[in-house]
Amino acid sequence: MRVIDPHMHMVSRSSDDYKRARRAGIECCIEPAFWSGQDKHNAGSFFDYFEQIIEHETARAERTAGMDHYVTIGLEPKEANYREMAETVLERLPDYLDRDPVVGVGEIGYDQQTDAEEYAFRKQLRIAEAHELPVIVHTPHENKPSGTERIVEVIEDEGVTQERIVIDHNTEETVDISARTDCWLGFTLYPGKIETDLAIDLLEEYGTDRMLLNSAADWDPSDPLAVPNARDAMLDRGWNREAVRTVVFDNPYEFFDQSPNFEYER
Repeated sequence: MRVIDPHMHMVSRSSDDYKRARRAGIECCIEPAFWSGQDKHNAGSFFDYFEQIIEHETARAERTAGMDHYVTIGLEPKEANYREMAETVLERLPDYLDRDPVVGVGEIGYDQQTDAEEYAFRKQLRIAEAHELPVIVHTPHENKPSGTERIVEVIEDEGVTQERIVIDHNTEETVDISARTDCWLGFTLYPGKIETDLAIDLLEEYGTDRMLLNSAADWDPSDPLAVPNARDAMLDRGWNREAVRTVVFDNPYEFFDQSPNFEYER
């Protein structure tokens, strides 16, 4: 069964991981810009990083595994706290949004829930709205329920198109908060975020409408095969194949198909 992983940081992974993911059924992945393990202190570091995931990773995915690779560009929340640098990055951000593999803005949101993070979050929501692009929103690692409440409040206050937003990294503590909106809900199958069995439990409880599974595979302990493994676990539980396909392929396709640059053939 074909899979689209809507959140993978493949810049952190080997070419062998691309091959393994492709053999497991992942035909397409989306790579959001993220905190790469060490704070950047110069705006130019962001621009070099954006070019790397737009150009090099897209080419590497095709060359090594025949995988379609798309990108979302954003100033992630952790480094939004360097206000002067953040302003320079935010000013240049729109320049990247018309590039061929760029299908959205993200990941954006909160880390420590500071005023600087909220400023960058609001500004990028408005940029995405102006360009009519999908948005990946990062819920914070700590104080996640209150952070998710704040995310929902900002989204509603800004009046942006909720159907083009995925609130990611949900847990059993946040799913009710996110589900109050018209946003999509993401579950990240990653140590410390949510276990596969619990994510499937929540899908069984809340249904599959607007639900996404992703691996967020990066440089920390994580699994680029997390979504194919979840697909198999759902089938093992007796899920109908059509329902499984909705979660692991149709939903991510429909979400990113809202971007004019998403040209993956269904």
